[in-house]
Amino acid sequence: MSLFVRKPIGSLLNEAGETGSHTLKRTLGAWGLVALGIGAIIGAGLFSITGMAAANHAGPAITISFIVAALGCLFAGLCYAEFASMIPVAGSAYTYSYATMGEFIAWIIGWDLVLEYAVGAATVGISWSRYLVKFLEGFDVHLPHDLTVGPWDGGIVNLPAVFIIVLMSLLLIKGTKESAFVNAIIVALKIAVVLIFIILGWKYINTANYNPYIPDNTGKFGDFGFSGIIRAAAIVFFAYIGFDAVSTAAQEAKNPKRDMPIGILGSLAICTLLYILFAHVMTGVTNYTTFAGKDGIAPVALAIEKMGTPDATGMVQPDYPWLNRAIVVAILAGYASVILVMLMGQSRVFFSMSKDGLIPRIFSTVNPVTQTPAKSNLLFMLFVSLFAAFVPARVVGEMTSIGTLFAFILVCIGVWVMRRKMPEIPRSFRTPLVPLVPILGIFVCLFMMVFLPMDTWIRLLVWMLIGMDIYLAYGAKNSHLGNGTTQRKGMKMAHIVGIGLSLLLVVAGFLHQYTVGFETDHTLLYISIIFAAVHLVLFGARIGKVTK
Repeated sequence: MSLFVRKPIGSLLNEAGETGSHTLKRTLGAWGLVALGIGAIIGAGLFSITGMAAANHAGPAITISFIVAALGCLFAGLCYAEFASMIPVAGSAYTYSYATMGEFIAWIIGWDLVLEYAVGAATVGISWSRYLVKFLEGFDVHLPHDLTVGPWDGGIVNLPAVFIIVLMSLLLIKGTKESAFVNAIIVALKIAVVLIFIILGWKYINTANYNPYIPDNTGKFGDFGFSGIIRAAAIVFFAYIGFDAVSTAAQEAKNPKRDMPIGILGSLAICTLLYILFAHVMTGVTNYTTFAGKDGIAPVALAIEKMGTPDATGMVQPDYPWLNRAIVVAILAGYASVILVMLMGQSRVFFSMSKDGLIPRIFSTVNPVTQTPAKSNLLFMLFVSLFAAFVPARVVGEMTSIGTLFAFILVCIGVWVMRRKMPEIPRSFRTPLVPLVPILGIFVCLFMMVFLPMDTWIRLLVWMLIGMDIYLAYGAKNSHLGNGTTQRKGMKMAHIVGIGLSLLLVVAGFLHQYTVGFETDHTLLYISIIFAAVHLVLFGARIGKVTK
């Protein structure tokens, strides 16, 4: 059986219809799914990335950047909605790729989703710890520095990060219904704080701060002008990540064919509107240049300080100083729900991959009492919390963004393929204007990927090569649709792909060094060359041993 064997649609539909204690429990309605999406989308990215992207790349036109990023999400979201209504099975883009482009592509996208969910959850956990320390300091409570950061950041262990990951994991193990209830409360809090910022800040907008709305390019690619707007769109795209996690809960939806499109598109629409209004107010109450050099919640805090009346000396006295503390509470709650949905999404993707035999069976074991993949949740709780406890905090959002954009591209391709190959399959939601919408989704997402920094491409290629190693060593042999051997048709092609990825890694390494200058640090270049050389030898040695 070929590595590109597709999973039969009939098999997927039978899987979607399974019931009993060995299956996931259907507890989520349409609004529960919308809340799940909002819970994953609105995090601290809105409060921190907006100011940075405006100051360094787009100026007041950051609102246009949010619209561009939303368009990429919309095209992909329409494709996700069709797939989710047609194949209501856990696994998201992994499952859709398995049905349309075959096992090998499905593995690549499944491994890519690990980058978005598991690694993303650990990164968010580290940031949650930072904001907790900041929040407690406001009450004159100071946690020991050694216990709030990992060894690479001058501490011993990041215990707050471990705490929130363990807490969210235990909530997932308890049950999906309970998790959804807590998430709904958090979502209500986050939306309330965002709306308060918009409503209170609107009357302090100074239209002079919007002039010029699109600052002239400095002569450097990505610094204002048109290229700056697109660069900012690729960066703020990180703030949209999460709506696709709704599709991983398809087997826990009460009426997935109707409710999944509502959950995906509804959460995306609500968050897009809030993001544009938030950015408009933020760049209206103070000039975008004042956000330069700020990070964390500093850009929003600076905007709040400008919401007031000048005194006799001309200094603005903020009218709502309490709002900064409310923003930190919203960030803490927002990050908690992001971690919850990411951990849920990861366990559901691995649930599907395990049922297909590509990874060990333990990841698809369902607890008969809670009807959740409890063992899988425990394993991820251990892995992600250890990662968050000890890894350095310097994990950028662009790494997660590039993985998500790649997933979106494959889903858009998948819808196009399914319309041509299997037009007879019932679809309760149909993506409009096929193939135009999928093509636009591919183009916009690829366009934003190109505008991401080159070191992000290096990390993606390294991650993909590690995934290739695992698939060729375990997944290809143990796949339920395979023949129990590593000598499957398409093995030679897989090794050729591995060689191609290795060569691309070398190219990315040199392009990155060229961008930053050959007189600067060469660490990433050396890592790229060494990692690629090892894999070129491995894949080159094996390619002569495979016959197909």
